[in-house]
Amino acid sequence: MSMEAATSSLAEPSTTVSVPTSPSDQQGRKRPRRTSVDDSNLSSLKKPRSTLDSTSPENGWDLIMEKSSSTEVRKRDPEFYFEDGSCIFLVEDTLFNVHRTRLSNDSATSFSSMFSLPQGALEVEGKSDDNPIILTGDTPCEFRHFLWSFYALPPDINKACENLTKMIDIARVSNKYGFKNLETWALNTIHEYVNRKPSPILAAVPPAHTYIFSSDAVKAKTIDADTHAQSIEELTKLIRLAQLCNHEPLLTTMINHLKQLMSSSVQYAYLAMTLADELDIRSLRGVAYLEVMQKATVVKRTKTDIDLKAMTTPVSSTSASSSETLPFVPGTPSAPAAAEGTIDEDGRLVINRAQQLRLLTGYYRLTGTWERLRMTPPSFEHASTCGATWHQHGCTQSWVEFWKEKTRTDAVLALGLADVVGRLKQVHKEYERWGSAPYMHHDCRSTARKAILEMIKKIEEGLPDFFSDGGDDEK
Repeated sequence: MSMEAATSSLAEPSTTVSVPTSPSDQQGRKRPRRTSVDDSNLSSLKKPRSTLDSTSPENGWDLIMEKSSSTEVRKRDPEFYFEDGSCIFLVEDTLFNVHRTRLSNDSATSFSSMFSLPQGALEVEGKSDDNPIILTGDTPCEFRHFLWSFYALPPDINKACENLTKMIDIARVSNKYGFKNLETWALNTIHEYVNRKPSPILAAVPPAHTYIFSSDAVKAKTIDADTHAQSIEELTKLIRLAQLCNHEPLLTTMINHLKQLMSSSVQYAYLAMTLADELDIRSLRGVAYLEVMQKATVVKRTKTDIDLKAMTTPVSSTSASSSETLPFVPGTPSAPAAAEGTIDEDGRLVINRAQQLRLLTGYYRLTGTWERLRMTPPSFEHASTCGATWHQHGCTQSWVEFWKEKTRTDAVLALGLADVVGRLKQVHKEYERWGSAPYMHHDCRSTARKAILEMIKKIEEGLPDFFSDGGDDEK
């Protein structure tokens, strides 16, 4: 074809289709109107998609092919597509045909409300594969686990109670569609499983990394990345699920498990810190931030760091492809530009700006609190017998001298300056070992001991407030 012919064919605004008629038809009837089908008419029959360029002339045919192919790729679920089912659901590309009565036993569920809505003259959804009830936000596997709970037999239920993934899916989907009884059963089953002694959650966690972040130490302590990533994902799912469903026993248990793990690894400390911010878990935020502050060297990732790293570090196609297939594990060395939650080549934990601000705020407030406590010991009320048989001034002076001496011991100074709780606990140990004080009444000594413990409790309960910024205070 010549260039002129190709240009003229592209420049044609429309394609005209004529309907021929016979002479007799022309005499007895009106001549049929010519039908013009141009690109604009064709595009009006197509459903546009934002991911494609609608100005391209060939996109129209792509859209038609995609629409027909999307219908063809629908597949029936091998387990929960019953021939005698009465309600068809579409989850992503999978069709489920189940019995409507099983899903509508509880009148408070979303399905019961949906089934009772009047349809009018419209075709009832869920009666055929071509017109199913479309559910979004779930995967076929999650919805399959959910449906399993309506058809499972007692022996199957007993075996599945230890299938944590299945129970999590059942609880989450039940919560979404309002199956309260099923949700409660799944959550209680999960809680009973994770609360066993010893806990299967803690037993499944691989050996923790230390807080030594040199590249040699990290290489020497490399763990199975797949196993660790699975452990991180499982912990995250369980805590998010407990928070979503407002199941306090499960949430408390999982927070306690995570506290045990983060005391030995920055990976779990970072996870606890991130989850506390995401889910606004006050009981986890303070201890998580304190753990990261005491045990890790942190750095905030900036755009300049990323740009400089990209300019100075060559990235081969091999390394790029391998980094895409490896699972992301918080707290482990990463590829050239360290992402948040990873350890950079200098051994620093990469965090975001908000986390860095909270850490700095917490350090400033905690160190200031210790300076005030070091100079002024906790106050207490003297026992009634102290004024009758002892001089209260001498009793108080003895307490002040003890406090100033024990807050300067090597054991106390060896702890971090911001570790107020740790230092107070060390002072309490010294107080327990303190012998008879010649100028302090016995009853007053007992009261002073309680004052130390009350101060420790007060600091621990208020720890999240030390790491709050202005935005948190406004909530």
